[in-house]
Amino acid sequence: MESIGVLMACPMSSYLEQQLDNRFNLIRYWNFSDKKQFINDYAHSIRAVVGNAAAGADAELIEALPQLEIVASFSVGLDKIDLNKCKEKGIRVTNTPDVLTEDVADLAIGLMLAVLRRICESDRYVKKGLWKAGDFELTSKFSGKRVGIIGLGRIGLAIAKRAEAFDCPISYYARSEKANTNYKYYPTVVELATNCEILVVACALTPETRYIVNREVIDALGAKGILINIGRGPHVDEKEMVSALLDGRLGGAGLDVFENEPEVPDKLFGLENVVLLPHVASGTEETRESMADIVIGNLE
Repeated sequence: MESIGVLMACPMSSYLEQQLDNRFNLIRYWNFSDKKQFINDYAHSIRAVVGNAAAGADAELIEALPQLEIVASFSVGLDKIDLNKCKEKGIRVTNTPDVLTEDVADLAIGLMLAVLRRICESDRYVKKGLWKAGDFELTSKFSGKRVGIIGLGRIGLAIAKRAEAFDCPISYYARSEKANTNYKYYPTVVELATNCEILVVACALTPETRYIVNREVIDALGAKGILINIGRGPHVDEKEMVSALLDGRLGGAGLDVFENEPEVPDKLFGLENVVLLPHVASGTEETRESMADIVIGNLE
């Protein structure tokens, strides 16, 4: 299959890149500064695009590749792919579900603990030698906190299962009530936020879920509430979140994703009640290798 042209949208995994190179004619999109010249030279040889959470295939790229048969996402999310254009053209779209569920759920719990118990700040306290001057101040308990989850899919359910082990009452919002769960369902995100202490964003990014956490939701969560986002940055109105954190209208946040990655609002950097991660929820060697194998299998 070495003659099959596969376009890799951006750097994402050295293991995946190597496997693609071994099997196909791999074309690295980021190496071409002149995109129009690239299209002229390679458009008719590319039958697949491999993307991820940062870059995928928009309508313009899809239209420019007449031989395109599949867009394979090295991610569970599909928000960087124009699904309507793919459907119109009969182009297959695949992602990598299931294998990253456990890692993302683990990290969500880690963020809850890190924010409430101020783990990152405590680490800095010791490393700076401040412990010798006195004990670190008291933090907030995680066990027993009411956890609300936006989106009760694979990842949302895995987060709920873990939080239950900490005796956390679980509630959720989804497009419809789930039949096979005893978790409390709320028909709106505002109602969910009003009735929880920790609000977790774990849904897919669609036009309907963009800014699903807005000012009204943030105010409903309140001055003692904690926002955890392991979904996508645009799920949250970032300006409103930053304003609420600065004003004390939101108690804290644990964020793995941001609206304009890798740009992060610098006003967050000095806040002790905020933990910031560089979009690493699925970033373990084991999971990324499994994801790469799924991408390869989907292409083959």
